[in-house]
Amino acid sequence: MNQAPSAEALRYRAFISYSHRDKAWAEWLHRVLETYRVPARLVGQRTAAGVVPRRLAPIFRDRDELASSGDLGRQVNQALAQSANLIVICSPAAAASRWVCEEVLAFRRLGRSERIFCLIVAGEPNATGDKAADECLSSALCHPLKADGTSSNEAIEPIAADVRPGKDGRHNAKLKLIAGLLDLGLDQLRRRELQRRNRRLAAVAALALIVMAMTTVLAITAVIARNAAVAASQDALRRQKQAEGLVNFMLGDLNDKLAQVSRLDLLEAVDDRAMSYFQSLPETDVTDQVLAQRAKALEKIGSVRLDQGHLPAAMASYQAALRLAGPLADAAPKDTPRQLAYAEILAFIGMIHWRQGQLDAAQQAFASTQAVLLRAQRFAASDDPDLQYQLAMIANNIGHVSEARGRLDEATVQYRNTLALCERLVAAHPDNVEWMNALGFAHNNLGKLAVVRGDLAAAIGQYSASLGIASALAARDPRNNDQRESVLNARVVLGATLALAGDLKTGISDLQQAVTAASQLNRVDPSNSSFQEDLAHGLSQLSRLERLNGDLSTARRMTTQSLAMYRALIRQDPANSGWQREFAEALVEQAEQSRSSGDIHATRTQAQSALHVLGPLLARQPDDRNTLLATAQAKLLLAASTDDPGAARQLRADSVDALQARTSGSEDPRLLALQVEALLTLGQKAQAQALIRQLWNSGYSDRALVMRLQREGMSYPANEPFQQRLLAATRGTTPK
Repeated sequence: MNQAPSAEALRYRAFISYSHRDKAWAEWLHRVLETYRVPARLVGQRTAAGVVPRRLAPIFRDRDELASSGDLGRQVNQALAQSANLIVICSPAAAASRWVCEEVLAFRRLGRSERIFCLIVAGEPNATGDKAADECLSSALCHPLKADGTSSNEAIEPIAADVRPGKDGRHNAKLKLIAGLLDLGLDQLRRRELQRRNRRLAAVAALALIVMAMTTVLAITAVIARNAAVAASQDALRRQKQAEGLVNFMLGDLNDKLAQVSRLDLLEAVDDRAMSYFQSLPETDVTDQVLAQRAKALEKIGSVRLDQGHLPAAMASYQAALRLAGPLADAAPKDTPRQLAYAEILAFIGMIHWRQGQLDAAQQAFASTQAVLLRAQRFAASDDPDLQYQLAMIANNIGHVSEARGRLDEATVQYRNTLALCERLVAAHPDNVEWMNALGFAHNNLGKLAVVRGDLAAAIGQYSASLGIASALAARDPRNNDQRESVLNARVVLGATLALAGDLKTGISDLQQAVTAASQLNRVDPSNSSFQEDLAHGLSQLSRLERLNGDLSTARRMTTQSLAMYRALIRQDPANSGWQREFAEALVEQAEQSRSSGDIHATRTQAQSALHVLGPLLARQPDDRNTLLATAQAKLLLAASTDDPGAARQLRADSVDALQARTSGSEDPRLLALQVEALLTLGQKAQAQALIRQLWNSGYSDRALVMRLQREGMSYPANEPFQQRLLAATRGTTPK
């Protein structure tokens, strides 16, 4: 074998070997390596790979470098001989490529086997059996050379970075490769990268302000120039292109950089300027491609605003995108990507209506979305996964509206359709994180309906499956904040339901973990309204369980913090009906705490405050179950705290009438428990007994009910058959 020369003595830092089918990945890798600047504090250090340079360029990418060569074999061998490292882009196409295999063997014969690195972009390493076609590693990568230069039968595991969903991700994969090329520790490189990123924070913020100012000037100049004489038309076009180039930078790289350093204030300002610019542009005399790009940019602005909880601003962005995407979709009904783009914008508009409590408008938007997708299905491939995913999501959204209207049978059909579609997608693409998340949400939705049907065992089984999926995805990518948020939300609903079934200890544990996770996310990004809501909701739910467990002081502290967070959120967006309802639920819990401590005046005041919020919500959505339950509970608290016996009796009777009027979901144990509370207080023990039996059969054993029955001297024994059903429902779904 030849002695490997030092990197400084060779022309190329690395040779990229790949199949032509992976050209996009090769172009990306070539670009990020050649443009990478090594952190200054590492430059000049000597490692086993030589002296650490300031830049990694040049990097050899054979298909471009050899485009004009007439002797492919000679040129490749020369380039390999002049390369310090070999990077192989691994995929099923690369594993099947004779040229990739030959390039790896040629590099090994140079005596540089230890300088071979892999970037896995698709497929599976070491795939066998039915999945053998998914093998992504070339045979030359997995077997060392014998003395005669041929491959041996001995198996080895090459060093690999992995950009597949749920793996390293592009950024970490890039750093892994760079650390390997320079023979640096990955943690060492990451620490220097973090230090450099922090130093660049001020520069990025300043750049954002400068770019916004430049874009404003260029946009104004472009508009003026377009209206000038014909002689100025070329100058107008040039200025508009400059402005659009800056806007694309603002919505791309600059947005990403601002998100990384958690400067959402500047990110929002950048998007506002871009939005103003797009609104100033004409929608005629431009190509369909340009219009599609504008629509996508406007959709992205809307999504940023939606994540920040700015619903009216998000709606304006989505509607602007819709005005561009709609005609494009109508003009090309057989163009599936156009139909999907149009449908996605319609679905976002429906989601905003849904969050604002506008069910009719949400239903109309979702129905329009479904019609577009079904139209696209007539022309698309039967197994088009993107289309199937959007069909699953729109079924999910329609199910939400049906559920809010009290049409639980319709909601069940939609949720089961979502589950079936997601199961097929995940079975075909088990590494797709987005589709796995959707499967978890489908289980969560079916869990909600199981609670309403009074089947707590099935509900806990569905919630456990949802948490299992979310936890597995978070374990794959522990730095992914979206995945961490999915886990904590799954823990909240599972913990609260376990408490309803009598497992208060586990319920508190799950909710404590959720609150801890939500607190961590809020420290990472304190301006993220979704994280704020997660923490406020988790604190409110946990405070109830802490009160039932006897820790009233902790419960009070948590509720106070939760209410303060909800007030801040509602000031930010008063139209968000979900935040208003959750705020009222926290007020109801605060009233329960005041009642527990004997403060009747505070109980009455807090119950009245909750009803003041809940009244308009219930008027707009009379079938929303959570609003109905919170309203009934607040009325019972008000009855318990009033000095007027007649008024108290009327409040309790009204609550019973309202709860019994629910024909859909009348088996909901939460609804039945409130009726029991009211009937016992009214002295109607015989009527309460039938409901108590129904609650026992469902497995409902909430501490509040048990303590209430104890005060009445009524027996409520453990339900062993329910425990057996619960064990069967959760077997294999609870995360370890």
